[in-house]
This record gives sequence, structure tokens and C-alpha cells, in this order.
Amino acid sequence: MQTRLPQTLRNTEQGAEAEEILRKCVHCGFCNATCPTYQVLGDELDGPRGRIYLIKQMLEGHATTAQTQLHLDRCLTCRNCETTCPSGVQFGRLLETGRRQLALQTPRPLAARAARRALAAFLHQPTLFSTALRLGQFMQPVLPAAVSEKIPPRAQSGGKWPTRVHPDKVLALTGCVQPAMSPGINLATAQVLDALGVQMVMANHAGCCGAIPLHLGFDEDALIDARRNIDAWWPWVEQGVKAIVMNASGCGVTVKDYGHLLRQDTRYAAKAERIAELTVDISEFLEGYIDRLHRLIKPLGTRTVAFHPPCTLQHGQQIRGKVEAILSVLGITVKLPQNAHLCCGSAGTYSILQSELSKTLRDKKCEALSQLGAQCVVSANIGCICHLQTGISIPVMHWVELVAQLLGTAREIESS
Repeated sequence: MQTRLPQTLRNTEQGAEAEEILRKCVHCGFCNATCPTYQVLGDELDGPRGRIYLIKQMLEGHATTAQTQLHLDRCLTCRNCETTCPSGVQFGRLLETGRRQLALQTPRPLAARAARRALAAFLHQPTLFSTALRLGQFMQPVLPAAVSEKIPPRAQSGGKWPTRVHPDKVLALTGCVQPAMSPGINLATAQVLDALGVQMVMANHAGCCGAIPLHLGFDEDALIDARRNIDAWWPWVEQGVKAIVMNASGCGVTVKDYGHLLRQDTRYAAKAERIAELTVDISEFLEGYIDRLHRLIKPLGTRTVAFHPPCTLQHGQQIRGKVEAILSVLGITVKLPQNAHLCCGSAGTYSILQSELSKTLRDKKCEALSQLGAQCVVSANIGCICHLQTGISIPVMHWVELVAQLLGTAREIESS
């Protein structure tokens, strides 16, 4: 794609990167075939190719409007188009640049800015979110249906946190909403790792990965989160921690991008690169322990689950097949729904800010999952899990919770 970006913009790192990405695009339109919003709306400007044209025109100096903002806001940032693109267009990074530029050219109304700021602050503070969630669960019967359906039932902890100390240690991130909405995920991860002789450590002062403020346009807040996490993790890195293990793929894809996000920060750039290198999804880590897991669990008969691979796992981190392979070795039959590559509509705060589109995508995904005849649905990201729970009758859980259940059952059989 030919570009005519102003020289002043091309001389900046952001402008140079945007021009390089734009020039890779060959207008083929393959991306539209796998874009969830284009599939629903059928509008060229609600597909990647159309959004690329909008961003190109904006960067070249053309006027923007609220309509431009709408088309960019409707993007889920699922990055399915990156998986599809034969030219390697990094649409996610181009979209970030486009949204920053758009915020300068067409600021949102004050009420919209305030709402986004409040949303970022609310989801960003685990204590505040946890308190509000408990209140919402208490008030759920009298809340409007649109609000009530987003509130999950009160989660049970599901056992005791491991207390054994192991020489092999990994870091993990507590997360923002996950401890309140599904505390069993972190617990199950710690239990599985403990059974394998690995200790999971939650570093003091490590908090939000930065994904929430980043996707809401508060870039500086996201960088503050990244620097705080690096500072919290660095003493453990110096002590030789094996990895930083992520059990929320949305957090994983963000932390793996710390090197890029902090590339201009002379104090943190090298550390950020090292943190990104150490960061792995829990499926990547457990892949190296699969034989030991198999010996511990000893497959106990047939069980069928439906697996929803989050976009942040399959497109953002380009991890495919690992979860299915691990569960299959453990005696689980794993089924993928039709169009497994498409987003479920959760996408962080998207389900709140673009609720109708989000619900449409959720319903399509839940219908496809329901047709598989599975006993439960498993996924790899808290946002997807909570979103799908509101649209399907069978249980939805993190796949690591299922592995922890199998370990517990195996222990009961062995001790009986």
C-alpha cells in the first residue's frame, strides 16, 4: 500500500512503524473473511482492510469524525486478521497508533472519557472490584437483567493453597478481576505446579498487567503497571526463577509485549525484554511436564470437553494445539467448535462498551459449543470464561481447573 504520511510523522518512531506496517498491506481482503465484526455487520469499514484505510487517511492528515471512532472502537483487537494475513501486517500495533492519533484529532465527549476512566479505575483495583462484585451478587435478584447476567455466582475456593517449598520456582500474576470472579484458577495452577515439584510465587506489589488501561487508551497508566510489575519481579529474576507463568492469556499477551511497550524507556527497556522472554502461558510450561502429569493422573476413563481457545492465546500469542494435546494425553476428549478461530465477544471491556455486538458474538459461540455434546466448556482466559458462562447452560471453567480436579481424583483413588 502506498502511503503519503507527512515527513514530520515519518520521522517519529511511531510514524515510521505505522508506515512500515501500512506498506505491507496488499489490499487482498483475506482478513475480512476471518474478522468477527465484518462477519456480523458486513461493512467494509468494520473489517481490517477498511480500518487500515481509515488509519492511513488519518495519518496522512485527512479529517476524522465520530464515525471514524465508531469503526475503530468496534474492533475487538482479536488479531485474527494477523493470523490470516499472508503479508504479515501487524494490525494490532497499527490500530494502537491509529487510536492514539484519533484521540488527538477527535477527542471523545467528556461523559465518554469519564466513563472510560471510571471503568479503568474500577477494574484496575482488585479490592474495589471484589467489594463491588460481592455487593452485586447480594443485589443480583433486583438488578436489571442486562447487569445481572454479567455477575457470576459466588465462587468457591476449591481447596487449600500448597505450602510445600520447592527449589524450582515460577512467578505468577494475581490479576485484577480473576481473584474475585474465579479464585479457583490461581489455586488450581498452584496445586498442579506443586504436584510437579514447582512452587508458584505471587510477588508482592505486582498488580494489573496493564492490558485494561492500554486498551482503553490510557497508555501512560499501562506503562506504570508494566514498570511496577518489572520492579516486583526483578529480584526473583535475579535469583533464577524458571519462568513467569500466565494462566490468563489476556495478561500473557500483554506481558510478552513489555519489551515493545517499554522500548523507549532507557531504564526499563532491557529488563522489559528479559521479562517478556521469561513469560510463558501455563500450557507452554506444562508441555514440558506432560509425561510426569500423565504418570500422576493415570487417565481415569473417557470425558468430553469443548475447548474455546481465546484470541489472546491463538492469535495474540500464536499458541495453538498445546491445551488440546495436554488434555488428550490425560485421557480427555477435546472438541473444538465450528469457527473456533472467531472471537467470543468478550475482549476485555468490549462486552461493556460494545454490548450488543459482544452479545451477538457470544451467542454464536455458545451455540457452536452447545452442539458438541460436551460435559463442560474449558478455556484459557478469565474474560472468555465469564462471558461464555452468561450464554450457555453447561459449566465453563479454566482448563487448568480440570487438570487439578483430575489430580485430586487420582489421589483419592490411590489413597482408598
